[in-house]
Amino acid sequence: MSLPVRFLLLLPAIALLAIFAPTPALTHAAAPKAPPIIGIADQKPAFLADPAFLSLGVKHARVAVAWDALTSDWQVDELDRWMNAARTAGVEPLVTFDHSRLAGRVRLLPTPAQLQAKFRAFRARYPWVHEFSTWNEANFPGQAVGRRPELVARYYLALKRACKACRVLGADLLDLPSTPAWVRRFVKVAGQPRFWGFHNYVTANRLQTSRTKQLLAVTRGQIWLTETGGLVAKRNKSLISLPQGKTHAAKVTRFILRDIAGLSPRIARVYLYQWEGGMASDTWDSGFVGSDGQARPALGVLKQILAAPRPV
Repeated sequence: MSLPVRFLLLLPAIALLAIFAPTPALTHAAAPKAPPIIGIADQKPAFLADPAFLSLGVKHARVAVAWDALTSDWQVDELDRWMNAARTAGVEPLVTFDHSRLAGRVRLLPTPAQLQAKFRAFRARYPWVHEFSTWNEANFPGQAVGRRPELVARYYLALKRACKACRVLGADLLDLPSTPAWVRRFVKVAGQPRFWGFHNYVTANRLQTSRTKQLLAVTRGQIWLTETGGLVAKRNKSLISLPQGKTHAAKVTRFILRDIAGLSPRIARVYLYQWEGGMASDTWDSGFVGSDGQARPALGVLKQILAAPRPV
């Protein structure tokens, strides 16, 4: 039998195979969402040299810095110790600007040009730092900027102009009912940032996702949970009632890293606050280890999640 005749006889069989062969959509499940990058938020630099922290392999950490910190020697000393410890540990800092810590200046706000100048000075001192958030908890009514999203938007634009190679978050926001309206006013001035920070302590500790979903609905860029964590104990003046305890904190840690982080691929990072808690000066304690150095149940949860295989 000649080759052309054999080929013609095979055509019906080839057609049947094409019809009944499984399609890629049926044989291959959709690729799972990549888990977010995990970091630690803590003002104290000691954790950056703690062998227990270093053994986790976490390479991102967050610190809040007064916008005028470089004007006082004691704040420069604090900053140098934190930044040098991060660099030694190979940890990339996320720096969030905040109100002044100097006496009589807490509610004194810079102009966009003044904040830009301080930002450039900060970059000159720490040129290896490239990730920043414009303002810490900018929508908190107790902040001087709390009801001024347009000013924060101008701050954001000033920082973006000063460092085009940097990642700049629009702001770090609290999970308040007013957050969507605050964001809309910000966006009218600055447009949609590529990155937002979010502190969802209240809803996370109540095992709720509603406020995170609201922020996802009014933004377009990535959401970084720049401060979040399970509450062990609080001694601040807040009237908000939240469950607390070491077992509760472990449950919340799992909820944050699985349920909240799984809401959207846009939730790209989670900075858990804090590494060490339980000190007498702590008004909020969500530490993975106590002041006695003892690990808490939440650390076991964190280790388990970090050790889980990550999808390719």
